[in-house]
Amino acid sequence: MLVETLAFVLVGLVVGATALLSLPAYFPSGWGLTMGTSLGSALLAGVITHFTLDGGHPAAAIAVSLVASALLTSVLARPDLAAGRQPAHRHRPHRAGSHRRQRHA
Repeated sequence: MLVETLAFVLVGLVVGATALLSLPAYFPSGWGLTMGTSLGSALLAGVITHFTLDGGHPAAAIAVSLVASALLTSVLARPDLAAGRQPAHRHRPHRAGSHRRQRHA
Protein backbone atom coordinates (compact mmCIF):
# COMPACT_ATOMS: atom_id res chain seq x y z
CA MET A 1 0.00 0.00 0.00
CA LEU A 2 2.92 2.35 0.65
CA VAL A 3 4.18 2.08 -2.93
CA GLU A 4 0.69 2.69 -4.29
CA THR A 5 0.25 5.72 -2.04
CA LEU A 6 3.50 7.16 -3.35
CA ALA A 7 2.26 6.49 -6.89
CA PHE A 8 -1.00 8.32 -6.10
CA VAL A 9 0.97 11.30 -4.76
CA LEU A 10 3.15 11.31 -7.87
CA VAL A 11 0.07 11.15 -10.13
CA GLY A 12 -1.51 14.09 -8.29
CA LEU A 13 1.64 16.19 -8.50
CA VAL A 14 2.11 15.44 -12.20
CA VAL A 15 -1.52 16.28 -13.03
CA GLY A 16 -1.39 19.54 -11.08
CA ALA A 17 1.95 20.60 -12.52
CA THR A 18 0.84 19.74 -16.04
CA ALA A 19 -2.32 21.80 -15.65
CA LEU A 20 -0.45 24.80 -14.27
CA LEU A 21 2.41 24.69 -16.75
CA SER A 22 0.35 24.02 -19.87
CA LEU A 23 -2.56 26.42 -19.19
CA PRO A 24 -1.53 28.93 -16.51
CA ALA A 25 -4.12 31.52 -17.57
CA TYR A 26 -6.95 29.04 -17.00
CA PHE A 27 -6.13 28.66 -13.28
CA PRO A 28 -6.37 32.11 -11.69
CA SER A 29 -6.82 30.60 -8.23
CA GLY A 30 -3.10 29.96 -7.95
CA TRP A 31 -0.87 26.98 -7.62
CA GLY A 32 -1.82 26.09 -4.04
CA LEU A 33 -5.46 25.33 -4.73
CA THR A 34 -4.72 23.61 -8.03
CA MET A 35 -1.96 21.40 -6.63
CA GLY A 36 -3.96 20.68 -3.48
CA THR A 37 -7.01 19.65 -5.49
CA SER A 38 -5.05 17.41 -7.83
CA LEU A 39 -3.08 15.82 -4.99
CA GLY A 40 -6.07 15.32 -2.72
CA SER A 41 -8.30 13.91 -5.43
CA ALA A 42 -5.59 11.51 -6.62
CA LEU A 43 -5.01 10.24 -3.09
CA LEU A 44 -8.69 9.91 -2.25
CA ALA A 45 -9.64 8.21 -5.52
CA GLY A 46 -6.64 5.90 -5.35
CA VAL A 47 -7.29 4.80 -1.79
CA ILE A 48 -11.00 4.26 -2.41
CA THR A 49 -10.22 2.24 -5.55
CA HIS A 50 -7.54 0.22 -3.72
CA PHE A 51 -9.95 -0.84 -1.00
CA THR A 52 -12.82 -1.36 -3.43
CA LEU A 53 -10.76 -3.75 -5.56
CA ASP A 54 -9.21 -5.43 -2.47
CA GLY A 55 -5.75 -4.28 -3.49
CA GLY A 56 -5.55 -6.83 -6.30
CA HIS A 57 -5.28 -4.38 -9.20
CA PRO A 58 -2.78 -1.61 -8.46
CA ALA A 59 -2.62 -0.49 -12.10
CA ALA A 60 -6.38 0.05 -12.14
CA ALA A 61 -6.19 2.04 -8.89
CA ILE A 62 -3.49 4.27 -10.36
CA ALA A 63 -5.50 4.74 -13.57
CA VAL A 64 -8.63 5.70 -11.62
CA SER A 65 -6.49 8.05 -9.53
CA LEU A 66 -5.21 9.73 -12.70
CA VAL A 67 -8.67 10.15 -14.22
CA ALA A 68 -10.24 11.46 -11.01
CA SER A 69 -7.40 13.89 -10.43
CA ALA A 70 -7.61 15.24 -13.98
CA LEU A 71 -11.39 15.62 -13.83
CA LEU A 72 -11.49 17.37 -10.47
CA THR A 73 -8.57 19.64 -11.37
CA SER A 74 -10.35 20.64 -14.58
CA VAL A 75 -13.27 21.89 -12.50
CA LEU A 76 -11.01 24.72 -11.31
CA ALA A 77 -10.21 25.85 -14.87
CA ARG A 78 -11.65 29.23 -15.84
CA PRO A 79 -11.19 29.66 -19.60
CA ASP A 80 -13.53 32.65 -19.56
CA LEU A 81 -10.95 34.57 -17.52
CA ALA A 82 -8.00 33.69 -19.75
CA ALA A 83 -6.17 36.63 -21.27
CA GLY A 84 -7.47 37.78 -24.63
CA ARG A 85 -10.80 35.99 -24.43
CA GLN A 86 -14.15 37.67 -24.28
CA PRO A 87 -16.65 36.17 -21.87
CA ALA A 88 -19.44 34.36 -23.66
CA HIS A 89 -22.73 35.77 -22.46
CA ARG A 90 -25.91 33.83 -22.86
CA HIS A 91 -28.07 36.90 -23.16
CA ARG A 92 -27.94 40.01 -25.25
CA PRO A 93 -26.41 43.01 -23.54
CA HIS A 94 -28.95 45.30 -21.94
CA ARG A 95 -29.43 48.86 -23.01
CA ALA A 96 -29.77 51.49 -20.34
CA GLY A 97 -33.39 51.78 -19.31
CA SER A 98 -34.59 48.91 -21.49
CA HIS A 99 -35.83 46.89 -18.54
CA ARG A 100 -38.47 49.51 -17.66
CA ARG A 101 -41.81 49.46 -19.37
CA GLN A 102 -43.11 52.68 -20.75
CA ARG A 103 -46.57 53.63 -19.47
CA HIS A 104 -48.85 55.42 -21.80
CA ALA A 105 -51.23 57.89 -20.18
